[in-house]
Amino acid sequence: MDIERLIEQVVVGLGYELVDFETSPKGRLMRVFIDVERGVTVDDCAAVSNQLTRVFEVENVVYDRLEVSSPGLDRPLKKAADFERFKGSEVQLRLRMPVGNQRNFAGVLNGLVEGAVLLSTEKGDVTFPFDDIEKARLVPRF
Repeated sequence: MDIERLIEQVVVGLGYELVDFETSPKGRLMRVFIDVERGVTVDDCAAVSNQLTRVFEVENVVYDRLEVSSPGLDRPLKKAADFERFKGSEVQLRLRMPVGNQRNFAGVLNGLVEGAVLLSTEKGDVTFPFDDIEKARLVPRF
């Protein structure tokens, strides 16, 4: 059974987006990060946690602890749709392989066009293939 697909099915069924899913090395701790356009509340986390607990019991998923939370202000960008949704936001990117001896980039996200992420940096506009991005996160503004 693909646990991540099971979790995503439950989360999406409740009207949320599954942002990320992490497990401890032995799979005893599961962390589920959810999001929704209006922002995630404690009640949202409780609702998802309660539903996942019931589903895990039915599906015989063994775990010690389940944590459900929002992705935070520095939300990771994982899916191609995230790069369109957060167009105009400040982001930090880390590439799998360096470009000109540089793997880390920061700037304003200009979206995703034909599989390439567009980023405006202090040094100008740059484009990276989506598949070359190892990590991407929003930069919170206070």
